[in-house]
Amino acid sequence: MKRAALTDITAAVLREWPLPQPSFDGDKEVRGHILIVGGSREMPGAVILAATAALRAGAGKLTIATAASVAPLVALAIPESRVIGLAETAGGGFTMEAARRLAELHGKADALLVGPGMQDDAAAAELVRALLPRFSGTRIVIDAAAMGAVRPGREPHLLEEASEREHFRFGEPVLLTPHAGELAHLSGRSKDDINKDPQQAARQAADAWNAVVALKGATTVIAAPGGALWQHQGGNVGLAISGSGDTLAGIIAGLAARGATLEQAAAWGVALHASAGEQLSLRFGVLGYLAREISAEVPALLRTLAPA
Repeated sequence: MKRAALTDITAAVLREWPLPQPSFDGDKEVRGHILIVGGSREMPGAVILAATAALRAGAGKLTIATAASVAPLVALAIPESRVIGLAETAGGGFTMEAARRLAELHGKADALLVGPGMQDDAAAAELVRALLPRFSGTRIVIDAAAMGAVRPGREPHLLEEASEREHFRFGEPVLLTPHAGELAHLSGRSKDDINKDPQQAARQAADAWNAVVALKGATTVIAAPGGALWQHQGGNVGLAISGSGDTLAGIIAGLAARGATLEQAAAWGVALHASAGEQLSLRFGVLGYLAREISAEVPALLRTLAPA
């Protein structure tokens, strides 16, 4: 199989691929509206991390849909947001009423992030399948448990099933953010096989599912349907900490809300996340900084990476 050209994500590449910028007199609507669906009784912090990161990435308006049991806590933690409380399943997920309730935001949200802190894998997958047609035309980022929508055995009425049993194709491209273990779980391949050739693994998943796949790791590979490939090397082991992935997903979704394509949002988001880890390591050391501290580095990094 012929390999696609690979682009290394560097500061120079990002400066030549500038993010959409609001006009000097633009309001919060112009900067983009992000809807984040996630959280649970046991993990309310994940959606807080993602939401904070989305705002730090420059999104102008934020709506969070989370478990009704923790919605007041989330609203207090993120006073900049509108918070919607969703009915919960016994396993800590959301009932299908959530999809009907969130449908009213179709056409109002510029980007949708689903997954951070969600529990009840089956309920999460069902919710994703229900949200897809309701948010047609919206930039969608799917993270964590919500990525289970592509696993074998899912009903194909909202996802198009390809010839191989593990292959489902989204009707419109979305962005998935797995690490190697998650991609192994989703695809049925071994983790060792994926780590052996992450470029091929990401590309095959992107083509199979019609999704931009950001395969996270010490070297992160981003693959788009059709073969385009990017990779980023950077950051440090301090980024391997609870909540770091939620923050990355929030940064990417915030950039998408601003108008970046999924590929661009992924490339910039991965680079910003890694650079934030490098900055934090200068102050705290490589080990010991917290995921909650990552997003605060993003605004200054965005300014540094702006075109000259």
